[in-house]
Amino acid sequence: MNLKKWLIAIPLTLALALGVAACGSSDDDSGGSSSGGEAVSGQIAGAGASSQEAAMAAWIAGFQSDNPDATIAYDPVGSGGGREQFIAGGTDFGGTDSAMDETELADVAKRCKPGEYIEIPVYISPIAVPYNVDGVDNLNLSADTLAQIFGGDITKWNDPAITAENPDADLPDQDITVVHRSDESGTTDNFTDYLQQAAPKFWPHEHDGVWPLKGGEAANGTSGVISAVNSGSGTIGYADLSQVGDLGVANIKVGSDYVAPSPEAAVKIFEESKRVSNEGKYVFAYDLDRTSTAKGLYPISLVSYEMACTTYDKADTAKLVKAFYSYIVSEDGQQASASNAGSAPIPDSLRKQISPAVEAIQTS
Repeated sequence: MNLKKWLIAIPLTLALALGVAACGSSDDDSGGSSSGGEAVSGQIAGAGASSQEAAMAAWIAGFQSDNPDATIAYDPVGSGGGREQFIAGGTDFGGTDSAMDETELADVAKRCKPGEYIEIPVYISPIAVPYNVDGVDNLNLSADTLAQIFGGDITKWNDPAITAENPDADLPDQDITVVHRSDESGTTDNFTDYLQQAAPKFWPHEHDGVWPLKGGEAANGTSGVISAVNSGSGTIGYADLSQVGDLGVANIKVGSDYVAPSPEAAVKIFEESKRVSNEGKYVFAYDLDRTSTAKGLYPISLVSYEMACTTYDKADTAKLVKAFYSYIVSEDGQQASASNAGSAPIPDSLRKQISPAVEAIQTS
């Protein structure tokens, strides 16, 4: 096992163990032990979406408080790296902000034989647009303006398009520095999907996990983007709301309103969207409708998934992955991530749909 991965799990778990333990110990719906109520043991490692980092830390801490002989590690390498490692068999589980495409689904089907691939949505969160501009405490942006900023067509903070949407703001005559992800990222895929759907006139690029343009400042991972925006001046980026901290975040125009990112506004887009069909019995991928004008909806949101197989060669691995995922989808697990990462708990209706996928995990 890669030592670095185990070291990553240690500080995350210890830092949260006391604060999250109560969330994982409810008698009603802990999910923190095996289906028979017996604590599980062993070691598993996963990798993937950095947006899930805070949630995963809470899940690991809550689960391990009920299962002290279990060790779980998660390396937040990004969604692309997480999918690659899982497909290659390098990890036992993984997280991704982008559902697998047709080619990846064919490859992961081979990895999961004789069982089936599992992809379940467990983390719903807004992608914030953080900015660092002196004297600007409130910022409103429409999809068209945002697309022109990130596309390089708007380069000054006092551009007429920004000024028109922020008549009361003291916008400086300062260059805009766009910060984007340098690694393949599900957050990038979701952000560019929003720009493609909501501002096609100004964003002619297909959505992708790899940033499509040259220029700006590239940063690795969610934490890298936040660090770059925070340490710069006149900067703007995109990142999971859970890691934005004290930075300002833009309100995004939906219909005639400007909506701030929040868990409640993020879950509304999920409720407006549909599951992609014919991708597998246990594949619950969703196409998000980012053009909806539903009241209170925040359109730049992501639905992040956990990956697994229904069968594993080792009984201890299967038992531990199953128990861990049972905790993640439980009410306690979802409350733990909501408390630590500011995510929206998955709806009960979705929990009922994806629970059979978790129950299907077994030894081959």
